[in-house]
Amino acid sequence: MGGQAGAEKAEPQTRARAAAWIDSHAHVTAHEFDADRAAVLERAWAAGLEAIVAIGAGYGVEHNAEAPALARTNPRVVATVGVHPHDAADWGPTACARVRAWLELPRVVAVGECGLDYHYMRAPRDVQRRAFAEQVSLAREKGLPVSIHVRGDDPLAYEDLLETWQSEGQGDVEGVLHCYTGTLEFARRAIAQRLLVSFSGILTFKRDRGLREVAAKLPLSTLLVETDAPLLAPEGFRGRRNEPCHVGRVGEVLAAVQRVGVDEVATATAANARRLFRLPERAAS
Repeated sequence: MGGQAGAEKAEPQTRARAAAWIDSHAHVTAHEFDADRAAVLERAWAAGLEAIVAIGAGYGVEHNAEAPALARTNPRVVATVGVHPHDAADWGPTACARVRAWLELPRVVAVGECGLDYHYMRAPRDVQRRAFAEQVSLAREKGLPVSIHVRGDDPLAYEDLLETWQSEGQGDVEGVLHCYTGTLEFARRAIAQRLLVSFSGILTFKRDRGLREVAAKLPLSTLLVETDAPLLAPEGFRGRRNEPCHVGRVGEVLAAVQRVGVDEVATATAANARRLFRLPERAAS
């Protein structure tokens, strides 16, 4: 999570309608969607989405339950569960037991999002590191990938994160750095440690933090696209509530910087998401 939210009705993206996208990170069980969640999902399918990875973490530990529940009732939705670094102070035996139980549910495909956030600092660094370390260890035990949040105003968050990833994952765990805003050098180091890199609507912003240059130099085989809905609406929709139907706009910008066709980006990023989250070759419709 990280960005802005609003509540205006979204319009499905249309320029990449023929492509089959996977939104690899969306908080579609957030309260912002309570009034029209079914319509939000219909707009996503109309915009060419093959599947959505519904992130359980980010709204308190108990809210995780909503993501598996949604996935159970929609064949094109899969879920993750975990404890966000903002909620790291709530991590402990009870939260761990709850996450373990949710991980046993059908259509739960990953741990997360979890990680380190040294920007907002809603929990002390040592508390965040412990919560992240134990969730990586849990993912290793369960043979599941991890959806990772990392944010900081200095490189320490990234260094601490990669150190924990290496020590707890021991080279056995795969994952994705969601909503990536870091450097090219760190992205390459992370990729070498079995991590993929996911770009959100920030890639489309006029002030893109140098992300387009980063995205241009990474192999397409290591990239995902996401919305982080309801946050981070892409350029042209900023200030409104974001929706999965806009993921193709991220893909269009990624295609432009990679100098390849939009369909190629959709095909590649969907294949990468299927491989990471172990999804069927084509999600059921």
